[in-house]
Amino acid sequence: MTVAEFVKQERHNLKMTQVEFARHAGVGLRFIRDLEQGKKTLRMDKVNAVLKVFGRRLGAASTLVPEAKR
Repeated sequence: MTVAEFVKQERHNLKMTQVEFARHAGVGLRFIRDLEQGKKTLRMDKVNAVLKVFGRRLGAASTLVPEAKR
């Protein structure tokens, strides 16, 4: 399940519209729409503000991958 799918499903479970949920999470409506539509470039602090509503958090992967040689 993607973050977008998770947020949309959990918002529906709360029986909240996108407008209500955006206010509750402290972000804009446009951000919620972009997030639920799977936009690839979003601010992590705002994603975490949304996920905090559900007791979740997104962070950097703990596995380090070597940078490709140029």
